[in-house]
Amino acid sequence: MENRGNYASINGLQLYYEIHGTGAPLLLLPGALSGIGTAFGKLIHLLAAKRQVIAVEFQGYGHTADIPERPLSYKQLANDIIELLHVLNIPKTDIFGYSTGAGVALLMAIRRPDVVRKLILASVSYNSLGRHPDLSTLFNPEFMAQGLKGSPYETEYLGTAPRPEDWPKQLAKVCAFEQEVQDWPAEEISAIIAPALIIAGDADIIQPEHTIALYKLFGGGSLGELSMPTSQLAILPGTMHSALTQKTDLLMAMIPDFLDVALNK
Repeated sequence: MENRGNYASINGLQLYYEIHGTGAPLLLLPGALSGIGTAFGKLIHLLAAKRQVIAVEFQGYGHTADIPERPLSYKQLANDIIELLHVLNIPKTDIFGYSTGAGVALLMAIRRPDVVRKLILASVSYNSLGRHPDLSTLFNPEFMAQGLKGSPYETEYLGTAPRPEDWPKQLAKVCAFEQEVQDWPAEEISAIIAPALIIAGDADIIQPEHTIALYKLFGGGSLGELSMPTSQLAILPGTMHSALTQKTDLLMAMIPDFLDVALNK
């Protein structure tokens, strides 16, 4: 099944999503400023070979129009996606979140563990201190506007957004969102039942020690010969944040195997 260009009425939004392939569901959630194309364009057809892939664009991202008076927040974005699963009659799904989308996936697993089977968390933080200290430079609206001029992100937005003239407003809104303090309790993460494949680049916006700390919260770090953890960790070599989901050979060498392993009942 391939069903492009769908909109669902969700919490005041016309939330855009695409469905590719057939099989067990795999939900794709994009990163900051990304639509489906810039986040997952090179991966969708590969993942959809054996899965029903549901790719989503958040509030103000891509085809989904913003609600100007509604700030961006992880809680609200997670609420939107949970409601979308209800609309699509998907009781439980695997989730592949990238950057902001990974944060949304992580929060969904904390708040609604019943809807999450397995998690793929690419470049994710659970505490603002885990982000690279130089990241504040990137999320300066003036710096970002200049740096993204002519970029795939700007091109995608101008070609898909219902109001392409709102690009500067969207940049400002995302910058404000990214500068909010994030501090999710470690004990809530360690209580998550769903196994996670945690992925980061070795030159990512998330500091390596934070990625490893998250892996340990998911039960990682044991001696495999004695007790093999159900969660997995991957640090991609020579990989910055914006290139992570472009590393299709590396990702496809691990994602299908991780998803296909049966869960212990």
